[in-house]
Amino acid sequence: MKQPLIVANWKMNGSELLLRDLVRAFEHQGPDLAAQVVLTLPAPFFSLARALLESGEISWGGQNIHWQDEGAFTGEISAPMIAAMGGTHCIVGHSERRQGWAETDQVVASKAQACLRADITPIVCVGERLEERQQDKTMEVVKRQLEAVITNLAPALLEKIVVAYEPVWAIGTGQEATPEMAQEVHSSLKKLLGTQCLQSPPVLYGGSVKADNVAALLAMDDVDGVLVGGASLVTEEFVRLCAYAGEQAKNNSNG
Repeated sequence: MKQPLIVANWKMNGSELLLRDLVRAFEHQGPDLAAQVVLTLPAPFFSLARALLESGEISWGGQNIHWQDEGAFTGEISAPMIAAMGGTHCIVGHSERRQGWAETDQVVASKAQACLRADITPIVCVGERLEERQQDKTMEVVKRQLEAVITNLAPALLEKIVVAYEPVWAIGTGQEATPEMAQEVHSSLKKLLGTQCLQSPPVLYGGSVKADNVAALLAMDDVDGVLVGGASLVTEEFVRLCAYAGEQAKNNSNG
């Protein structure tokens, strides 16, 4: 059975209390979760994550890094720093970074390469704005964003990334793409990835993912997991979401 990948993106939220509560809840849930869980956390919580998750089933990582490994970049953190703390993943190219910090496709590609140099798994986000979807440019946009990252990657490195499709219009808005809409985009992204490597990396869906819609999303053939925002900040909701994801994976395997 293929484990779905569930990535929590806390953004600039959370607390030490929430992290402790979430870890206790997963410990109570037991080892038979049937899903791979990664928490991407604000940097101040890295030390606590290392202490709480060092020997557990849950992995953790960052939400952003600089494309250089070190240097005079006040306020930034690097991929080697995350790796040294025990982190395993980092989000790059989230739409909030692309829009609020004017990160270009080339910057996102450089950040993905920095992660790979440090043996950190980059979670590469792609997604279209509402006006781009209305103009039928969804595929054009997401392929352009992904191609910028994968063009110069050797197949062995490409297989180490994770791709997350997040339609910008569905992030934090309460709107959500239907499972069929997600499947259409994921299928195209996997075909593009398949031209570059034999083993396609996981492709996640993000955008108002909740416990009550995760199973329907994961029932789609090309949805390998989800990137979860607000629902990951409510312990009971997130644990339930992960449990539902695991159950759906078992159903997919049996089917």
